[in-house]
Amino acid sequence: MADSTRKIERVQLGVRMEKNLVKVLKGLAEFNDETLGELLERVVYHSFDPVPGDEGESCASPHSKRQLAAIETLRSTYGLSSDVHEPRTFERDLTEDGADLTENDDEN
Repeated sequence: MADSTRKIERVQLGVRMEKNLVKVLKGLAEFNDETLGELLERVVYHSFDPVPGDEGESCASPHSKRQLAAIETLRSTYGLSSDVHEPRTFERDLTEDGADLTENDDEN
């Protein structure tokens, strides 16, 4: 049987996120016995997979029922009350670490 792992190149990146969200993510990564980076990769990849027939409206969830229960516990523990739409109302982070790079996309 062939090896099911694939070698990839990972890069270090600095991002700024809501403090309690980071606590929940770290707790979930620990719950899943994975690194924070692995969790974020999995979540982002799943967000790219549309639900057939509901494209653009919903995406596949990478979380099992057990993980979703753990997420609710972690949200309560760390006081994360924001819902999926609330980040749209958050103040933009224009600090050096959270620089808005959208204006320089042509450099990539």
